[in-house]
Amino acid sequence: MVDKEPAPFERGTDGPKVIVVGADGSESSWRAVSYAAGLARRQNALLAVVYVQPVIVTGALLGAPVGEVTTEVADELQAEIRRSADRLQGIYDIRWEFHTFRGDPYNGLVAAAESLTADAVVVGASEQAGHRIVGSVAIRLVKAGRWPVTVVP
Repeated sequence: MVDKEPAPFERGTDGPKVIVVGADGSESSWRAVSYAAGLARRQNALLAVVYVQPVIVTGALLGAPVGEVTTEVADELQAEIRRSADRLQGIYDIRWEFHTFRGDPYNGLVAAAESLTADAVVVGASEQAGHRIVGSVAIRLVKAGRWPVTVVP
């Protein structure tokens, strides 16, 4: 009897099974979460809502309670998502999870998509003018070319 190696992981063959969406509390991120939730519901996929806690070195060096503030943001986001899911219970069934990663938004979303074996990534369009020059998280994710990326305006 010959042992066969398991088939390599294959993304996107039968529609997405895991959709990662970035949430930071901005209006565009809430639109992205709503869009991704509808996509997850229609595809019967898992919706993984990801908040990337920023690592603010300057604030930490000055003794500011940065970890506490970003944890509060994560808790508030999760509570709002839970309230929305509860309102829709019995109308729409959506499988969802909330995850928190640490770092800058781009690397945090990449880490989330890799660890959760995402088939698709959804993000809101940047609301910051400087990103037109430096490049937004969405543009960097698209350029990485590792997942289908949907940018919600």
